Amino acid sequence: MASSLDVKRLALGLSCVLLTAVLAWFGAGLFPLWPLMWFAPLPALVFALCSRTWWGAALVAAIGWCSGNLNVAGFYLGIGASPILLVLIAGPVTMAFTLAVLLFRAFARRDRVWSALLAFPSCWVALEFVNSLLSVHGTFGSLAYTQLNFLPFLQLASLTGPWGMSFLLLLFPAAAALGLHLHRDSRREAWCIMGVSVGVIAAVLVFGAVRLALPTPGQPVKVGLVASDPPTSPEVAGPGAPSMKLMAQYAAQVQALVAKGAQVIVLPEKLAVIVDSDTRALDLQYQSLADLAQVSVVVGLIHEVPPLKYNEARVYTPRAPVQTYNKEHLLPPFESNLTPGRSLLTLRGPSGIWGVAICKDMDFRRPAQDYGNARAGLLLVPAWDFNGDRLAHGHMAVMRGVEDGFGIVRAAKQGVLTVSDNRGRILAETTSYSHPFTTLTAKVPAVHVWTLYQTLGDWFGWVNLGLLALILASLWPGVPSRAGVASATP
Repeated sequence: MASSLDVKRLALGLSCVLLTAVLAWFGAGLFPLWPLMWFAPLPALVFALCSRTWWGAALVAAIGWCSGNLNVAGFYLGIGASPILLVLIAGPVTMAFTLAVLLFRAFARRDRVWSALLAFPSCWVALEFVNSLLSVHGTFGSLAYTQLNFLPFLQLASLTGPWGMSFLLLLFPAAAALGLHLHRDSRREAWCIMGVSVGVIAAVLVFGAVRLALPTPGQPVKVGLVASDPPTSPEVAGPGAPSMKLMAQYAAQVQALVAKGAQVIVLPEKLAVIVDSDTRALDLQYQSLADLAQVSVVVGLIHEVPPLKYNEARVYTPRAPVQTYNKEHLLPPFESNLTPGRSLLTLRGPSGIWGVAICKDMDFRRPAQDYGNARAGLLLVPAWDFNGDRLAHGHMAVMRGVEDGFGIVRAAKQGVLTVSDNRGRILAETTSYSHPFTTLTAKVPAVHVWTLYQTLGDWFGWVNLGLLALILASLWPGVPSRAGVASATP
């Protein structure tokens, strides 16, 4: 009989590992199917409630979650990352998930189901938030990014940033696991837990639906984007003649976009290396375009000012001096030789204030929040992706627009050209792979919309840190343990 129970328990554990891995594999990663992530933690949580040992629950959670998060292994190995990097990526994520599951189990075993309900999402969000403060990759990896296509839910980012989205995303499976566990012996409590959790999520979705339905004030701005990914040319044109030749080709594309009515045009990041002595000729060419066509042009370059190098956006506006923005958040190790910028760049566009950022800047709370507080209605973003992450990384910028109330125009080589509004709706998009050039035009609302997150910042992240501290303090020895959960083992 004991052997039969062990076999059933092993089969249940393996089934939960497999289900967790499959749901996480397809629910997250580079091309996430957002509905699956709402259920991905559920098998591990269900097993944690019926496992006799904490280490059994930990094994199922760790193996299932780690296996699911290896869905990005092919991408990282394809861009030259070492297997050690995969361990550094999957390891902390797996540990955070496992700790959250064990904390959930610890409260459930003490018959403190409401604490268990909050413990699982608050533990994850607190660790996710701390990681965003310490990591050189900012908010990259947040579970909230799996929900970018779930537009009513995405509107929660305007209140809480990604932290509220991650919290509710994990609150649901915690409530479902507790509801299933309590349904037999405490049906009223089970329904209460599920009712409260589903009610909060429903309220958030109603808020999101209303926010999406509200009209956006102001006249739209017609924007143009252009990129080129020639298979035989260098990724970054060298200084001197190669750079000037490429920039002349881009200038011709700018003229074509002007003919289509574009009022502002964004080129990708790091198109060419420009030494200080060549900037005069480049500026003359593009400033003339801006003046004659009454158009603003943003050009991404590597600007060498010995002994320093900058990842720079040069901005040409009609009848105004050339302005520059230097990328603040540089990508290690690829940009370790560059000097980071420290200042915002705001422009006075026909619809109001516009801002400029570059690629990885959009993985972080700032400078996006600073542009929101400056009441920018449009953010112009030169970028450069790695082909495989074109949607995952390219669309991370979309959330910054929802959080801080502006539209985004992002032109990436080896990626996508994307125009999104301050509600996170993709208004126009195309890949950069057409040869010799890919161009895109679209109209986008460019008026700033106030958001709570823009004003209060990461308040919900700090709330989760405080909540986790209180939860951990309440587990101090002396609180009686409940044996009833273990007795429910099949």
